Amino acid sequence: MTPRRLILAASLVTLLAGCATTQTPVPVADALARDPQLSTLAGLVQKAGLTDTLRAAGPYTVFAPTNEAFKAVPQKTLDELAANPARLKAVLTYHVLPARVASADVKVGNAKTVEGANLALGKAGTFVTVEDAMVQTADIAATNGVIHTIDRVLMQPVRR
Repeated sequence: MTPRRLILAASLVTLLAGCATTQTPVPVADALARDPQLSTLAGLVQKAGLTDTLRAAGPYTVFAPTNEAFKAVPQKTLDELAANPARLKAVLTYHVLPARVASADVKVGNAKTVEGANLALGKAGTFVTVEDAMVQTADIAATNGVIHTIDRVLMQPVRR
């Protein structure tokens, strides 16, 4: 092999290796922020003051509604959440478990959220449900937990 071809081959291998690298795991808050389909949730996490919490040691499991899921929430509800930071924080922490639960480890039953209420988890084969939401993308790795995208925004039951 001529030196010119050797340099060309080495350059090509370096270029291809750069394309094949995966993103380094980051904390949950940062993983949410870098995923374009979770930009609405990432903005609300920041607005609710939960960014530092979701960067902490954890572990956490976040059932993350996609941007499409937020589009299904009535505008009036979104406006009420925006006007009430405590309620926004409660809704968001209802999507978070204080443990790392990979999709393979989901058990059918209730799981206590960071907010304090229970979420109903279900599993049939590889399909995982959370209340009436379906997990779309499972097991997005983070240094302090795991994220599962879901197709609905979960609203905790009203306490009386």
